[in-house]
Amino acid sequence: MSPENRRSVLHGIRAQLPFLAWLVVLWMLLWAQFTVLSFVTGLAVAVFVTRVFRLPTVELSGRINLWYAALFVAQFLFAIVQGALSVTVQVFDFRRQPGAAIIAVPLRYADDLVMTHVAVVSSLIPGSLVVEADRDRRVLYLHVIGVRSRDDVEKQRAGVLRWERRIVRALGDPAQYRALRADERASTASGSGGAR
Repeated sequence: MSPENRRSVLHGIRAQLPFLAWLVVLWMLLWAQFTVLSFVTGLAVAVFVTRVFRLPTVELSGRINLWYAALFVAQFLFAIVQGALSVTVQVFDFRRQPGAAIIAVPLRYADDLVMTHVAVVSSLIPGSLVVEADRDRRVLYLHVIGVRSRDDVEKQRAGVLRWERRIVRALGDPAQYRALRADERASTASGSGGAR
């Protein structure tokens, strides 16, 4: 094997290690066994799955900001509770229907990985669900409830874009983070102020 091919194989293995590790952990959680045997069988299943059902290698950014990641987790947990309470109030308000809409949200900084994170976060918060993702145009389509006016639609769209910014701050690649910071500086300089 030539040195160039060897480097390519090693790079592929390094890029797949987080995914393999996640599959092994998922396997162990699935069987609720944290033993050497479940680790070995999980590793065998993970290698089998990644070899038989080959997907393009997802390149992780290699950048994690621990402060923004911790802040993201806290904000996410709060949003889940707030969303659940909001949906509960809307369901038990018998005076009016909650109102629903499908909205398009064009993402600004997303690559495939960030777009996936934004879609998952948006779907896990009660009251919204991603129904379509246009990968080429980087647009998410969400079904949301509690929408009665154009202002409500814009509020929902701004909320999804806020999650995108939070994800980019926490684990976006350096180019995405620089683009976000440049946009925040430009909006601050223009006096509009960026929403967090």
